[in-house]
Amino acid sequence: MKISIQKIVTTPLALSAVALAVLTSTGALAQDTGWYAGANVGSTRASVDDARITSGLLGSGLMATTIDNDERSRGYKLFGGYQFNKNLGLEGGYFDLGEFGYRANTIPSGSLSGNIKLRGLNLDLVGTVPITDKFSAFGRLGVTRIESRDTFVGTGAVRVLNPNPSARDNNLKVGLGLQYAFTPALSMRAELERYRVNDAIGNKGDVDMVSVGLVYRFGAKAPTPVAQTYQPEAVALAPMPAPVVVAPPAPAPVYPAPTPRVPTKVTLSADSLFDFDQSIVKSSGRAELDRLATGLKGLEFDVINVTGHTDRLGPQAYNLKLSTRRAEAVSAYLVASAGIPAQKISVRGVNGADPVTRPGECKGAKPTPALIACLQPDRRVEIEVTGQR
Repeated sequence: MKISIQKIVTTPLALSAVALAVLTSTGALAQDTGWYAGANVGSTRASVDDARITSGLLGSGLMATTIDNDERSRGYKLFGGYQFNKNLGLEGGYFDLGEFGYRANTIPSGSLSGNIKLRGLNLDLVGTVPITDKFSAFGRLGVTRIESRDTFVGTGAVRVLNPNPSARDNNLKVGLGLQYAFTPALSMRAELERYRVNDAIGNKGDVDMVSVGLVYRFGAKAPTPVAQTYQPEAVALAPMPAPVVVAPPAPAPVYPAPTPRVPTKVTLSADSLFDFDQSIVKSSGRAELDRLATGLKGLEFDVINVTGHTDRLGPQAYNLKLSTRRAEAVSAYLVASAGIPAQKISVRGVNGADPVTRPGECKGAKPTPALIACLQPDRRVEIEVTGQR
C-alpha cells in the first residue's frame, strides 16, 4: 500500500529566481576571502497529502474516518565553505530536516501510521550582496543527496506490505537569507531554504526550513587603520615692526590675526573613504572629509583640484572610470558640506599610472590578498588647494 507522506506544494520557481538574481548580482568586490564554517538550527515544515492517503485506503477497501498530521519538526545543518570574494562562495555540509508523519483511523476498525525521516548532504553556490559594512543579503542554489527513511505501521484491518522502505536521491535546493557581522571573524545568519525531496515510495514534495546560526571565518583580521599623509605648507608671517616710542607713550600696536590656512595638498587613502571597488563615501571616510571641509569654509582660493588614483590591478579603462567616480564623489561631498561652489572644483581620475609604491616593491600580477595590501598606498584621493589667500 503506497501512502503519500509528502505533498507536492508550490514549486520553488519564484524562490529560485530571487536566489539566482542574488547569485548574479554585480555587487562590490572585496579582499575578504578564505575558509569558514558554521551551524544553523531551526524549524521545518512539510505538507501531508490527506487526499492521497484517503484514496489509497479506499483502494484497499478501507475508509478513513480521521487523519491526524504531524507536519512540523526541528532541523539543523552543519556547513563549511570557501569565500572567493565578497560576492561569491562555495558551501557544502550535512543537514537533518527532522521527522514528519500522520495517523489515519479507518473503517473497518484499524489505523495506519506513516513517518518519514530526511537527512543528507548538500553543495551550494552562495552569492552575497553587501548592504552596509556589516549587513548583507545572500542567496543560494545547490544540489542535495537526500536519504529518506519511511516507516508504516498498520493495525486492525490495515495491512502494510513494506513497513520500512528507504531511498537515496539527488535533488535541488534554493534559499535566501540575511547576515550580520559582529566582528570580521564572527557573523550571524537568518535564512529560509526549500529542499526538494522524494520519499521512499515514489512521492515528491518540498520541505521548508527557517533557521538561524553562526558563521566563523578562519584567519579573519580586523582592518588596519590607514594613516592619512598631510603636507602642510609653511606659513610666513610678516616681521613685527619695531615699537615706536613717543611722549606720552602710545599703546602697543594691535596686529590682526593671520588668515587661517589649510594644507595646500592633502592625500587621503581610498580604502578609508570607499569600500573596495566602490565610489560611495562610507561613514568612516566622512569624518576625514568633514575635517577638511571645516578648514575650507570661509577661505578664498582659486580652485581645488581633486584627483582619484587606483592601483595597477585590473583593466586600465575600468580603473580610469572608477578613479574618476571617486574624485567626483569627494567633490560632491565638499560642495554639500563646505558650501564650495562646484565651478571652483576640478576633478580627474588616474588609472594607476601614477603609483606611490616604488618599482618592484609589490611583485605579482594576480590580485592576491598580499598584493592588494601592498598596493594600498596607490589607491588614494589627492586634494590640492591652489591660489589660497
